Amino acid sequence: MWYHKAVYEQQHLKIWPGASHTKASGNMGYRVLVVGKGGREHAICWKLAQSAVVDALYCAPGNPGIAANAHCLPIQPMDIPGIVAAVRQHDIDLVVVGPEDPLAAGITDALEVAGTLVAGPSMAAAQLEASKSFANGVMAAANVPTAQSITVSNRDEGVRAIGALLNAHGVVVKADGLAAGKGVVVADSAAEAITALDAMLVGGSLGDAGRTIVIEERLVGPEVSILCLSDGTTIVPLQPSCDYKRAFDNDEGPNTGGMGNYTPTSYVDDAMMARIKTEILQPTIAEMAKRGTPMKGVLFAGLMICEDGPRVIEFNCRFGDPETQVVLPTLDADLGVLLHAVATGTLGDQPRPRSRGAAVGVVLASAGYPENYPKGMPISGLDETGDALVFHAGTARDGERIVTDGGRVLCVVALGETVGEARTAAYAAANQISFEGAWRREDIALRES
Repeated sequence: MWYHKAVYEQQHLKIWPGASHTKASGNMGYRVLVVGKGGREHAICWKLAQSAVVDALYCAPGNPGIAANAHCLPIQPMDIPGIVAAVRQHDIDLVVVGPEDPLAAGITDALEVAGTLVAGPSMAAAQLEASKSFANGVMAAANVPTAQSITVSNRDEGVRAIGALLNAHGVVVKADGLAAGKGVVVADSAAEAITALDAMLVGGSLGDAGRTIVIEERLVGPEVSILCLSDGTTIVPLQPSCDYKRAFDNDEGPNTGGMGNYTPTSYVDDAMMARIKTEILQPTIAEMAKRGTPMKGVLFAGLMICEDGPRVIEFNCRFGDPETQVVLPTLDADLGVLLHAVATGTLGDQPRPRSRGAAVGVVLASAGYPENYPKGMPISGLDETGDALVFHAGTARDGERIVTDGGRVLCVVALGETVGEARTAAYAAANQISFEGAWRREDIALRES
């Protein structure tokens, strides 16, 4: 590990805003609660556990992997009154919200009313992820480059929109609301798009999330992900990464929540990052502030690098999954300091964080994912992965055993000086882990090796 807590504490503790604050224990630092239970939250807790300014770390509800880094509380992310009560009970200073659903439901608003700092957007700002049509309106107002789109609420409108936006590469059908990563169908033909439209809008396959549909032109180019810290004014983009959303090798099969990731990427050099900042990130943050709904937390921009430059595929309003699992291990900075600055509006006062080296993450999934899958399969080999990081995404404890409890079960992450070196180490570590029905993509980061 490149990061050494004692060295960082000596060199950087003085930059923590409010460093004179002292707890009853006499220790300098803060008590932090992370909300969520997946691989993203495991990576956040793993990084915060190294922070020189975090005295105590909690996670609600956490998972067996997170339990090695934080005190796990049996409270679900959508139990907002329960989270508020836990914050009071455990004297929490800062809350970091992982998943999108509680953000869209107003968890930040409730916690701030209770007097707690939150590194996350308000319910109004979270519409940037919760509503594709809202995000398209923000981008139009800010002149942010994105795909042409038409928002529809009935089948006839949808069929006409598909016909209007279909190009040689196909068309994209998106549920307007939150759909746990399953609300996007990249269709190769009009027939495939209409089938998806019927499933969402007529068949109700996604419930309320699919009552309104956004039809978009299909963009062509490599996809990249940018996790950008923001306090509502200042932006701090982290190292770009590339996600693999299709289930199978060669980007085939249905969309998933993500089958693997790597960072950095050759698709984003310094010149491209400068364009992304000036054409996408800064205008979006400025437009959100102008509307009185500042984007405070993490602006996650999913981008397509097209022939004419970067274009937005989607915005999320929190750390991405599995992007976080590779970006945070390469972040050469104290995440506790950064997230406190996000919550207090002082991000501009902090030294710009650096990233170091490369990381590759390979997701191990349950049989049947992203559709129906079994649970309760015993997992072996978790202690045989050497220096690799194993972030738990869908696991549970059954007595002394760790068993599967989700579709994406684990994300195995290895570090290296280059992407190729990290890729070799990640697959070698993943080979040591097994459970019944386990499968993975074999081509994560292959294009950069």
